[in-house]
Amino acid sequence: MTFDELLNEIDQEDQDDLAEGDEQRLRRVFDAAVTFVERIHKGRFNFTGEPSSRPLPGEDLKLGTVMLARRWDTRRRSPGGLVAMAELGAARVPSFDADIDRLLRIGRHAIPRVG
Repeated sequence: MTFDELLNEIDQEDQDDLAEGDEQRLRRVFDAAVTFVERIHKGRFNFTGEPSSRPLPGEDLKLGTVMLARRWDTRRRSPGGLVAMAELGAARVPSFDADIDRLLRIGRHAIPRVG
């Protein structure tokens, strides 16, 4: 998973408006999301790309990681759980995302473990 994959998911006009500080913030969020996913799935996938009997992360895990990073970045602007949408008012920001949980196999969708 690369930072360029995250940038690819962001709208082109938002990419053009990225200041240097915004890009650094996005990199921190992306790095944190990658670290989180690698920690959750440690021993299940080959994240290094070196020869291993473990499979490489699939496209669903990559997409889930990118989506997680975007949502974390969006949620930083909503500490109270609400995000303002101009003339439309405010909308509630959910505390979890079932679609991301399914892609990453976390939360209620985690793979059961013994011990």
